[in-house]
Amino acid sequence: MTIASISLIAIDLAAALILSLGLYYRRHRRRDLVVAFLGVNVGVMAVATVLGTAEVALGLGLGLFGVLSIIRLRSSEISQREVAYYFAALATGLMAGLPTTDILPVTGLIALILVVMWAADHPRLLSRSRHQVVRLDRAEADETALRALVGQRLGGEVTSLTVQELDLVNDTTTVDVRYRIADNDRPAPDSTGSQVDGRLAAGAVR
Repeated sequence: MTIASISLIAIDLAAALILSLGLYYRRHRRRDLVVAFLGVNVGVMAVATVLGTAEVALGLGLGLFGVLSIIRLRSSEISQREVAYYFAALATGLMAGLPTTDILPVTGLIALILVVMWAADHPRLLSRSRHQVVRLDRAEADETALRALVGQRLGGEVTSLTVQELDLVNDTTTVDVRYRIADNDRPAPDSTGSQVDGRLAAGAVR
């Protein structure tokens, strides 16, 4: 193993710790996904290092992207944000495991991934945007009236609304709504520094 390979392994481990602990866990506090991010990163890096060819490593990376896509489709507990962290962990491990004698471009790309993830997941970015799944205690088929009703009860401007269920028997409507709150309505960030999407339980909005 060359000095360049050893240096890239050290850089990758540092990047994986920053990504999983410094960024993700500090903001979202999910220990199980920290383990997953570190495992994916180190596992991909180790396999790519052992296989040692760019062609095989490329095939491995594409295969793992496909596996993670399947996991995303079959799991309701992994958000799009967490999939992005998965991909970032996978990409940094794959780049660090590829055989190379010039570590500066790889280091720069790994640093770019970390910077992008830090900025894209920053709690102040699009901090007024919210997402809720809401069940209303009335069956409302008119979308214009439904937008006005949901916006009034959530206290914000509805930007996107999709009716998931219109129950004329039980007189309820379930909608997936994305909305924007006013600056003076914005709650203070929680202890993790994140603004977390909410999901209202059935009957929570009256």
